[in-house]
Amino acid sequence: MRAKLLAVTERLIYTGGIHATGMDRIVRESGVARKSIYRYFPTKEALVAEALRERDERWMNWFVSACETAPPGPPRLRAIFEALADWFSQDDFNGCAFINAAGEVAAGPVHDVARAHKRRLRDYLCSVLAECGVTDAATAAEDLLILVDGAIISARVGGDSRAAQRAARMAHQLVRDQNVSSTTGDSL
Repeated sequence: MRAKLLAVTERLIYTGGIHATGMDRIVRESGVARKSIYRYFPTKEALVAEALRERDERWMNWFVSACETAPPGPPRLRAIFEALADWFSQDDFNGCAFINAAGEVAAGPVHDVARAHKRRLRDYLCSVLAECGVTDAATAAEDLLILVDGAIISARVGGDSRAAQRAARMAHQLVRDQNVSSTTGDSL
């Protein structure tokens, strides 16, 4: 019952938003009685936060698995954007659930889950950049996360079917620039 409740909640907030998804709809579509829901989760915010935690786990597992099919280094960096392009082309693509949630909720458990997801994604990007030989992979990962999030937003809001490919080109330039500045001692 809990798993179904979380799956339905995640689907509803991903497609319609947190504020637009009322508890009545969650009750109706999940088939879980309101009293049972509140036994598991004291508030709607707690329910949404847990649904997003589960999405984080599932999405990161999918993303890392998709990227890890490529060998370490530049091929894996390229795989990041190939995975994003595949995701963007799916019929149910509705942007990043965590960007969407953070846009609706400025603070609290839901925002904390969104922030934790972005940290987790940044940490994975850092490991890929380290495999590419980037000396300051942590700083470069912050930049790469901006490219990833920008591509997601461009694909969703702008309907840009080439957002992932453009972001990939910029990411490869970022790696080249990082590697050149680390060998020459130059920085911006």
